[in-house]
Amino acid sequence: MKIIKQGAEAILYLDKNNLVKERIVKNYRLKEIDDSLRKSRTRREAKLLKKADVINVPKVIEVDDKSMKITMEYIQGDLIKDILDSLKEEERRNVCKQIGEEVANLHNLDIIHGDLTTSNMILKNSKVYFIDFGLGFVDPKVEHKAVDLHLLRQALESKHYKYFEDSFKHVLLGYKKSKEYNEVLKRLKKVEKRGRYKSKND
Repeated sequence: MKIIKQGAEAILYLDKNNLVKERIVKNYRLKEIDDSLRKSRTRREAKLLKKADVINVPKVIEVDDKSMKITMEYIQGDLIKDILDSLKEEERRNVCKQIGEEVANLHNLDIIHGDLTTSNMILKNSKVYFIDFGLGFVDPKVEHKAVDLHLLRQALESKHYKYFEDSFKHVLLGYKKSKEYNEVLKRLKKVEKRGRYKSKND
């Protein structure tokens, strides 16, 4: 197995055509607490990936909550973070619209991704795949859906500022598939106001 990424929470290995995600031991926590947290987060992420299969996500192959590993399909494509700015305008807009549609499909199932950035999206054969549901959860609250969109807006603004406004406009066009589009957009304005107020007072 070859390590392809090491983060604060997990190590990702490539094993033939599969991706193995192993949650890292945190020695600063009591062993019982650490084991319990890693086990529950491993189970939760695997459940979310299975529930989210209405959109393009890696297929879960095996879950081992003793070794805290999830084996899943390896999506071989381009991270959207690396390619979005270099796409032709029409393709970029189509990708952003597709992102919005897929987020709407998740939100229609009350799935909150929790880390919606272009680092957690892969473009393969003109289709957007969502990865890393490690911070995700299921909740019907409009607030959480608005915060998900707010995180995506911030990611576009900081990483893709050149086309940020046009890109987010097309994300929202795709997001019209959301059953709660108007409520979420209304709440998004409040979330953004809170963010601006907080940054002024930091």
